[in-house]
Amino acid sequence: MPPSGYFVDASLLVLLVVGSLDRDLIAKHRRLRTYSSDDYEILIKLLDPVERVLVTPNTLTETSNLLAQHPEPERSRFFERLRFIIGEAREVVVASVIASDNSAFERLGLTDAALLEAITPDTPLVTVDLDLYLKANAGGQEVALNFTHFRNL
Repeated sequence: MPPSGYFVDASLLVLLVVGSLDRDLIAKHRRLRTYSSDDYEILIKLLDPVERVLVTPNTLTETSNLLAQHPEPERSRFFERLRFIIGEAREVVVASVIASDNSAFERLGLTDAALLEAITPDTPLVTVDLDLYLKANAGGQEVALNFTHFRNL
């Protein structure tokens, strides 16, 4: 049985936004140079069986900042699509005081620490960040999926 939802890291949210708008733009966005339209398809297949994409405000802020690094006219279209995705997603708020108490805060930063506080076996994380993936799964429960594994299948 699939989880009820997946948290998605900022890099993959950028891929989701750009790819859902126009797959040809994936190669043109400077933060997506290591991705292809095939990667977008893999991401969609991973997310398709779950009820919702899950996000934190921190992840959305980071995604917004990464999307803003692209010029107009696509930049405005990215933000329109991000607005739509935000409306469809479920936002989980982790207070910064709690996230900053996470043992990974000093090494991984606030956005990743908030994700580590939010994820559960029923709402795991999909990430391309190896350090985040390893930290998430260090407790023995599989609460994160490494997107790179799916790219290599």
